[in-house]
Order: sequence, then structure tokens, then C-alpha cells
Amino acid sequence: MSQVERPRIRLIFGALMLVILLASLDQTIVATALPTIVGDLGGLQHLSWVVTAYLLASTVTGPLYGKLGDLYGRKGTLQVAIVIFLIGSALCGIAQNMPELIGFRALQGLGAGGLLVTTIAVVGDIIPPRDRGRYQGVFGAVFGVSTVIGPLLGGFFVDNLSWRWIFYVNLPLGALALFVIGAVFHARTSRVEHAIDYLGAATLAAGLSCVVLFTSLGGTTFAWGSGQSIALAVISFVLLLVFVFAERRASEAILPMELFRNRIFSACAAIGFIIGLAMFGSITYLPVFLQIVKGMSPTRSGLQLTPMMAGLLVTSIGSGRTISRWGRYKPFPIVGTAVMTVGMYLLSRLSIHSTGMDAALYMLVLGLGLGMVMQVLVLAVQNAVDPRHMGSATSGTILFRQIGGSVGIAMFGAVFANRLHSELVSRGVHAASRTPSPAAIRRLPVAAQHAYAGAISASLHPVFVVAAFISVFAFLLTWLLRESPLRATVRPMDGEEFTSSASHEDFTPERA
Repeated sequence: MSQVERPRIRLIFGALMLVILLASLDQTIVATALPTIVGDLGGLQHLSWVVTAYLLASTVTGPLYGKLGDLYGRKGTLQVAIVIFLIGSALCGIAQNMPELIGFRALQGLGAGGLLVTTIAVVGDIIPPRDRGRYQGVFGAVFGVSTVIGPLLGGFFVDNLSWRWIFYVNLPLGALALFVIGAVFHARTSRVEHAIDYLGAATLAAGLSCVVLFTSLGGTTFAWGSGQSIALAVISFVLLLVFVFAERRASEAILPMELFRNRIFSACAAIGFIIGLAMFGSITYLPVFLQIVKGMSPTRSGLQLTPMMAGLLVTSIGSGRTISRWGRYKPFPIVGTAVMTVGMYLLSRLSIHSTGMDAALYMLVLGLGLGMVMQVLVLAVQNAVDPRHMGSATSGTILFRQIGGSVGIAMFGAVFANRLHSELVSRGVHAASRTPSPAAIRRLPVAAQHAYAGAISASLHPVFVVAAFISVFAFLLTWLLRESPLRATVRPMDGEEFTSSASHEDFTPERA
């Protein structure tokens, strides 16, 4: 990288960090504002769809954005995604009822699906794999920080301004990122005709929609054994099977099946799925423990997650820099999944008698493990695939992690709900009062509060035990991850197993 290029690379990277912040922050910032939103707009029965609509739209469009970036260039694809996201954010801010908000959240998700996928693919375009670790390590840190500060920021806006500002705050950040991208990047001038894989896009979007709906609604809106749940499961299986056949015949597939013949991609996809399943599925319940068992306020419980953020921040940046100097990445997922497993086991030891310091220490261990895994998997994949499949491979890796998270939330929700039911019955809690809010629990007599705290604590134990058990599988899979030497150039050298393509020039910084 020349001295002339470095300032522009820094500008590009700064803009991409803003995009990552937008994409990850909006996954969590809404949570603390939901009760206020419902109080303002009504529609309590549709509350879950404010989250589900965003998750569904962003998940199903990720692979499509990845392929569009490969075909038509990252710059235009990323700009379109940002514009759609900002339009959706503005409309969410002016929504007057719950159906409007749900529809605008889906529109926002359509844009969000391209933010994370395209941004990480851009790093693969402009930064050589040997240097890529420290850049993606910072991305991992931004993602981890935003996961923790999202609920805090949402609570701040609700308390001091309005819930509508959780959407309005995206506008200046997105506009700044859009300006820098337009000023610093230059698009490919050559025009190449491409064939859009419409059948693959439609079957993948529909199939993943059914998967997300099944995991989001199963066990809550519908019983797992109900006709609706079974129908969603069968339809998703059939559609994804059709997707596989469609991709085998497509000239320019959205998720090329040849990627799965790449041992590194297959291993990273499997590890990412398990990481998402264990991480998102279990961490969802940490605020439950802190708010109900330990009696903390939502804001304080959010602050209590800071040790996990700190651990993730340290190891994400540290592992990235070490990989860039050392040129090897395999040891980090191995050590990271081992530490993550220990963290999950420690969390399973939380009880009604545990102190806040105990919870902070256990979450620190979990964060230290996670920081060594998530971004390293993307780095390994980007180093191993043909550059013309950079976007597809990146989006595929992230997709498996997101689907794992959706499955994990549903699976651990079922474990928690079943154990909680039996625990409350054993403590003599009346059926009509088994699902009150944390605020309502704090208004109960002391004996009833202790009954709830004990039941919640006992019900969370199997959640973290199962998460630790699943994390062991991720640890075993990391040993199957093949070490591939990190290239010191953006393009592969002559004689490597894949060749460069014209699409790899999309994000070359302009030269002075």
C-alpha cells in the first residue's frame, strides 16, 4: 500500500466503520424502547414483529447483496443499501401506528441486509489478507461495542428525547458515510452483462423467511407441534432444497455451490452456525437474570454487560493485529471456542446467590473467547475463495451465523419456558401471574419476589449448560479448519488455485 493510498484507505475504513455501526446498532437499540413504542402506538399483540420484520428482511437479503456486489461492484451496491436503510429509518421515525412501523422496519431491514455483508466484502477487496486481520478485528470490536451500547442508547433517547430518535440518529451517520464513499471510491468503468439468478434469489428469500418465521413464532405464537409450525418447517425444507437445485444450474448463482467444496468455507460456515446458535441464544437471557434475579433496572443491566464488551474488544483487536504480524489464523478460533465454552459453563453456575462481580467475571471470559472467533472466520474465508466470489462467500458466512442465532433463540426459549413452568408450579405461583414484567415483579410481596427469582435462576441453568455443550462442538470443528497462508497482496499471485477477475477492482482508492 503506497503512502499516497494510505490516507484514502483510512477515510474508506472510517466510512465503513460507520456503516458497520449502523448495521449492528439497529439490531439492539430498539429493545429498550419497545414498551414505550407500544404505549404510544398501541398494538401490543404485534410487538414481536417490530423485531421480526427487521430480522427477516435483513437476513434474506444478505446473500443477494453479496452476489450483486460481485456482479456489479461494491460501491453502487453499498450506496443503494445505505439509501434504502436511511429511507426506512426516516419513515420509522414518523410512523403513526404499529402496522406502519412494522412495514417501515421491514424496509429498513431490506437496506440493512446489504450494510454488513457488503462492507466486510469491501475490506476483502482493498486490503491484502496478510493485513486484513487488524482491520476486521476493529470491525469485530465495533460490532461488540454496539451490541452492548444499543440498549443503553435506546434507553437514553426514550428517557431524554423520544423513541423516534432511535431511528433519526441513523440519518446523519448514514449521510456522512454515503458522502465519504461517493467522494473516495471510484466505480468500475467497464460494463459487463450479467445474468441475475432470479429463481435462486426467490427460493432462498422465501425459504429463509419460513425458517425465521418458524424459529420466531414457534413455541410462542404457535405451538411447536401445531399445523402452522409443521407447515413452515416443511415449506422451508422444500424451498431450500429447490434453491440447491437452482444454484447448481444457474450461470451466476447467488450462493455458488462450489463454495461448499472449499473445505475452509464449509468449516467456517458450520462453526459460524454453532457460534451464532450458542451465543445469540444464550446471551439473550443475561438481561433476564440481571433484571429479575438481581433486581437491576434495564439501564443498569445494560451497563452490567460492559465486561463482555471489554473482553470482546480486547481479543478482537489483539487477535487481528497478531494475525497481521504472524500470518496465521487457525490457533485463534481454537483457543476462542475453548474460552467461549468455559465462559458458557461459568454462566451456568450463576444462581440467586451470585454477586454482580461473579456475573461480570463470567461475561468477561465469554467476551474474550468470542473476540477471537467471529471476525477470524470471515478472514479465513476471504483468503480462501476466488475473488469473484468474495461477496457471496462473505454473505454466506454471515448468513449461517444469523440463522444459527435465530435457531438458538428459539431452541433456548423452549428450554427456558419449559423449565420455568415446572419451577413456578413447584413454588406455588398462580398460573395467571407467570409472565409479569420485571417492574411488576418488583411490586410483589418479598416472598413472591424470591419465588420468581429462584424460578428464573433455576430455569437459566439448563440454558447455559446446553450452550456450553454446543460450544464444545464448535471447538471440535475448529480443528478441521485448514490453515491457508495469508496473501500479502489483494489479488492472488500467479499459480494460486484461483484467478482474479475484473470485479475485484471495484474499491481501489483513487490515486492523487
